[in-house]
Amino acid sequence: MISPIEPPHDCPLCPRLAAFRHENQKKHPDWFNGPVPCFGPMSAPLAIAGLAPGLQGANRTGRPFTGDWAGDLLYGTLLKLGMARGNYEERADDTLELVGCRIVNSVRCVPPQNKPEPSEIKTCRQFLISELDGMKNLKVILALGKIAHDSVLKTLNARIADHPFGHDTNYEIGKIRLISSYHCSRYNTNTRRLTTEMFESVMGKAKKAAGL
Repeated sequence: MISPIEPPHDCPLCPRLAAFRHENQKKHPDWFNGPVPCFGPMSAPLAIAGLAPGLQGANRTGRPFTGDWAGDLLYGTLLKLGMARGNYEERADDTLELVGCRIVNSVRCVPPQNKPEPSEIKTCRQFLISELDGMKNLKVILALGKIAHDSVLKTLNARIADHPFGHDTNYEIGKIRLISSYHCSRYNTNTRRLTTEMFESVMGKAKKAAGL
């Protein structure tokens, strides 16, 4: 199996993100402060595509969705549905393991205000392409939020206009099924745009489509 291309810890490709990362390295030298690696087995048939590391979540801990509210909902759901095992303790060295799924991000470095610029998403897409190409058993991609949805479509060479984002949308693109959800962020859950029941439902559909 071909290993995916990984950005270096001090990746310089996006100047704005690199500068923000350097600022945080000075403020928090004990944080991860680098492009966050993907998490889960490369042999998984399901990829869960997120947006980017959270400042005090993955950027601090070095593991996607670890240490913030979005991770509480995501990993709680995965554990409930049997797609993870162990204990989620909001740190990268806990006993949590993913089963049949792998978490990838559209952008590997934390962006200011959690908002990557289009050029940064485009620049980082080479790593998303490499990740998905390396997942030889991939059947389903669950995209969390519109940015991830659109970036996955471009990775699959599919037209965004033909596959508009929406919660619980379901598209077949070649051999890949793309299912999308509102992002499991604190804002979306606080405003009830996304409820726990809604998230569990769409995750369950992705699990079933992946044959898990």
